[in-house]
Amino acid sequence: MEKRLKEFQEIRSDQFDVWTDTREVLENAKRQAAASKLSDYVVVDIDSHHTEATSWTEVVEFIEDPVLRHEAINYHRSKPKGAPPFGTNNMLAYHQEVAGRIPHQAGRREATEAEDPDAHRDVILQQRAMECLGIDYMVLFPEQMLALGMHPQIEMEVQLAQAYNSWMVERVLPGDDRLKSLLYLPFNDPEAALRTVEEFSEKKGVIGFIITTTRDNGVHENKYMNLYAALEERGLPLGFHGNYYWLNPSLAKLNRFIGVHSLGFVFWSLIHMTNWIINGLPERFPKLNVIWIESGLAWVPFLMQRLDNEFMMRNSEAPLLKRLPSEYMREMYFSSQPLEANNLRALEVTFEMINAETQLLYASDWPHWDFDLPSKILDLPFLSGQEKRNILGESALKLFKLKRPETKEKIPESPLRV
Repeated sequence: MEKRLKEFQEIRSDQFDVWTDTREVLENAKRQAAASKLSDYVVVDIDSHHTEATSWTEVVEFIEDPVLRHEAINYHRSKPKGAPPFGTNNMLAYHQEVAGRIPHQAGRREATEAEDPDAHRDVILQQRAMECLGIDYMVLFPEQMLALGMHPQIEMEVQLAQAYNSWMVERVLPGDDRLKSLLYLPFNDPEAALRTVEEFSEKKGVIGFIITTTRDNGVHENKYMNLYAALEERGLPLGFHGNYYWLNPSLAKLNRFIGVHSLGFVFWSLIHMTNWIINGLPERFPKLNVIWIESGLAWVPFLMQRLDNEFMMRNSEAPLLKRLPSEYMREMYFSSQPLEANNLRALEVTFEMINAETQLLYASDWPHWDFDLPSKILDLPFLSGQEKRNILGESALKLFKLKRPETKEKIPESPLRV
């Protein structure tokens, strides 16, 4: 890896600003992809973000409630450019850009009009990133909406989710067959979440749905069973996308953003996973594929060991379980980002514990400050060639029923371990 990186020129962050072209920001990434012969692999990025806030004046036009829609449109007409998107509550997000030192995190205002006047701005930006990162399929998620589950007005989440999903399937996903999405579920309203699945499940580019984890709902509550049944019946995966919320009473005790970022993305995943397992949802919905996104991997072995240990002593409190909690967890899917790779021995054990060769899915998390290149997977010394192929894209092709890119031949499977 070090030898390959020496071939690339040093680019200082002070050479960039929010108007810099994505292809300039990712110039070294493109060279690295070529040096890694990434074109020989199918690469499916199951977690990339588009900056929906820059298109929020379009999104609010899709709000169904006429009064709320009128309020939203007037809000953006009267507020200065750069005002927070109407109705969202993604508090304290500015910390991610590290006081402006990571400008592509702060905003993506680069020009796109000259490239294709008929294409949507978000489509062009994602195409530029895909070109540089060597991506065949990119799954899009919002940014500002990731904390919407903590909004005090349930109807606001419902209305904005409906508007965002409608805008996504009408304005963005049709622009490129390589762009896909797990649409946002307004989980605070179970009936609205179910309607979302019924309305959007067959739309072009929709390959599943997500629940944003920053919310206090119990995922095991009976009011959600119809939702899970609808997803299982349609063969659509359910993702839990991590995020932080500094205003949570527990996280509010942390006085530095690094602490909030370290724990926040894992905090709710631990809770929701525990409730999902202990209440027997894998037994009730055995064909429903569940994905845990953007929470890293270090927390998974911890929870496996804790739940197994407790279950062996108090299994009467989890009567629906027929196996150890860790066995159900090994059948779930996990995204690779952020890959905690400081201790490779620990990471290798983690990969073994989660059946990474079939259950781990590559994710970049572009354009966030801590995004991972595909080479993060290629450079892991303990993976076989087939394992790398599976993690980078082969497993995602199967899970999401994606068409194999015509330029990528299927390589005969070799033994998973060498």
